[in-house]
Amino acid sequence: MDLSQFEQAAGLTPDEARRWIPHMRIALSEQGIRSPRDRAMFIAMIGHESQDFTRLVESFDYIPSVLQRSFNNRISWDQARILGATANRPANQEAIANVIYGGAWGREHLGNESWGDGWTFRGRGLLKVTGRQAYQNCSLTLGINLIAQPELLERDEYAVRSAAWLYACKGCLLYSGDLAKVTQQLCGTRRGLDDRRRRLLRARAALEGRISDWMREQDQPFPETSPREWRCVSRR
Repeated sequence: MDLSQFEQAAGLTPDEARRWIPHMRIALSEQGIRSPRDRAMFIAMIGHESQDFTRLVESFDYIPSVLQRSFNNRISWDQARILGATANRPANQEAIANVIYGGAWGREHLGNESWGDGWTFRGRGLLKVTGRQAYQNCSLTLGINLIAQPELLERDEYAVRSAAWLYACKGCLLYSGDLAKVTQQLCGTRRGLDDRRRRLLRARAALEGRISDWMREQDQPFPETSPREWRCVSRR
């Protein structure tokens, strides 16, 4: 995959593509993401989850209704009303993270051990590695100590390499070309399929040398997506 193909596949500017491609090449090789079909799927997934390679840290900037609807089995309406964003105050993002990623659910699904782990080990990287256990496991692959320095996943190199690690360890390479299944493997839901599909078709066209044909077929730009609605949590 050359620079031009990556730029077109991901929908990035030339400068953005130059920023990311050295790390992308290392990550793809490291995790065995080799076929054009798998690379297109990976690029589509990280483009969606990171809002075009711009968001490397999970946001908890939810209004109360969306917060409660998104995590209704882990946060009460009273908690959502107190912690969520309103016209008069920002969301208490640290408290939200500790509530929804804490307690028995956080221990079982994320390996979080104490209050504060939800915020400390919130989603980071292009696919949002989340939770103490995932950070620990990812540390072994990247050769760094993410428990002591979780913010390292905000660096470009580790943001990409952690995403490729998560993509591989979630078994996504077993479902090459199956958009719904890969989304389910990564997120536990199938949210955002329309946007993911559009990104996937673009990435495939670019990597197969058909980007001009693909662009001629498009009548509308990428649909707007909201991080309050589409975000997923990458578990162990």
